[in-house]
Amino acid sequence: MGSLKKWKHGLYTLIALAMVFVALPRISLAGGLNWVNGFGIFWVLFALLIIGANLHFLLGVDEEKLKMLDRVRRAKMQQWQMKWDNKTDKGSML
Repeated sequence: MGSLKKWKHGLYTLIALAMVFVALPRISLAGGLNWVNGFGIFWVLFALLIIGANLHFLLGVDEEKLKMLDRVRRAKMQQWQMKWDNKTDKGSML
């Protein structure tokens, strides 16, 4: 399933890159900054944000972070289990 997600993110990156390459030549700032050009610039920036997010996933920058969070989650679960065991032990003595 991991490779399917990577394949999808690769496809999304390629589509967004193609959209940016089609849109950039059509944005002309020669006439000054108006609503149409402002929208075009905002749209290209948003597409670049999408490209960056997909590349971030494809490069696996968060893998180490996910491993660390999993270790923290396991430690918290062990603490919770120890507290639960202590409560049940005290409750059985009554």
